[in-house]
Amino acid sequence: MEKLIKNANIILEDRVINKGSIIFKEENSKIEKVAAYNLEAEAEMEIIDARGGYLTAGMIDTHIHGGSGFDTMDASAEALNEISKVLASHGVTSFLPTTMTMAAEDIHAALENIRQAKKNGTAGAQVLGAHAEGPFISTDYIGAQNSENLIEPEIELLRDYYDVVEIVTMAPEVEGALELIKELHQNNITASAGHSAATYEEFQQAYQAGMDHFTHLYNAMTGLHHRKPGLVGAAFDSESTVELIVDLIHHHQAVDRFTIQAKGVDQVILVSDGMEAAGLKEGEYELGGQKVIVKDGAARLESGVLAGSVLTLDQAVRNLMEVTELSLPEIFRMATLNPARKLNLDHQLGRLKPGYQADLVLFDKNFKVQKTFIKGREFKQ
Repeated sequence: MEKLIKNANIILEDRVINKGSIIFKEENSKIEKVAAYNLEAEAEMEIIDARGGYLTAGMIDTHIHGGSGFDTMDASAEALNEISKVLASHGVTSFLPTTMTMAAEDIHAALENIRQAKKNGTAGAQVLGAHAEGPFISTDYIGAQNSENLIEPEIELLRDYYDVVEIVTMAPEVEGALELIKELHQNNITASAGHSAATYEEFQQAYQAGMDHFTHLYNAMTGLHHRKPGLVGAAFDSESTVELIVDLIHHHQAVDRFTIQAKGVDQVILVSDGMEAAGLKEGEYELGGQKVIVKDGAARLESGVLAGSVLTLDQAVRNLMEVTELSLPEIFRMATLNPARKLNLDHQLGRLKPGYQADLVLFDKNFKVQKTFIKGREFKQ
């Protein structure tokens, strides 16, 4: 059946259409028409009145560990299905389940489970592939990862999963890293600098080998010093894209503002780095086999180290509306088109445009999610 959403403020990549409408089909999962006026409904067409709310392309979370009490490392179909549902309820229509630095057999089990979820589908947000965070990272910037499972880069560890792995977070200074970065680049997999003690110069070598992304910029990496630019300096002095966790906890709001200004909107990708407590009450949880305490909106290990977040991308965009003067198209590009482009899927995802996949989110006037459509199908809890 064709569906018509009318009376919507439609947020495109470069402008907002006021009182516009959109037609899409569940049968072929495609957007049929976008109009700057209210289209007339045809017979048998389902009509949805946006009542002046906002309509955007579905958001894409490329760094998300878990939610609703489940974690990617659970390596179960149920876990990814439940995570997909909590994401869809917050306007995320596709995601990369993200693994942790754990034993090789645990990582393999999680990656195989992600492969099956991508093939078989989920009840909520669509699995696009995997983000492997570790185990090729630095003990000096371990963050909330488990140092007992660190290993030097082994090309064989991930090679059987190149069909599903989209991003690998690794420390470029570790012995063997450059060879792995080159192979990942040859296989169109993004090598991302993170949990790393790399110098500015070491990143430049990695950049030449194909590394062009930064995992949760600022967190768990060498900072900016005027004589030692570090990884943060390298991020600003390259064409690399960067992840940003805009929960107003991982870094100061001023840092969010000048990062976006300095890098440019199109090189910033909003991520949640969400863990299993996302969508749940505060209390005690787990991440990568370690105890996590969620209190006052922050997820931390017992040592006080930040352990992912309980952020959702709809809250991230609301936070940016509050602390920046960016336009709505600029804010939403960082959660829709930019991640789609990084995954080489911007020909079908991340835009409200005829022929694109009908992944849409309808917000109310306060930008609270009202409806999420995935491949033209309305997600219902």
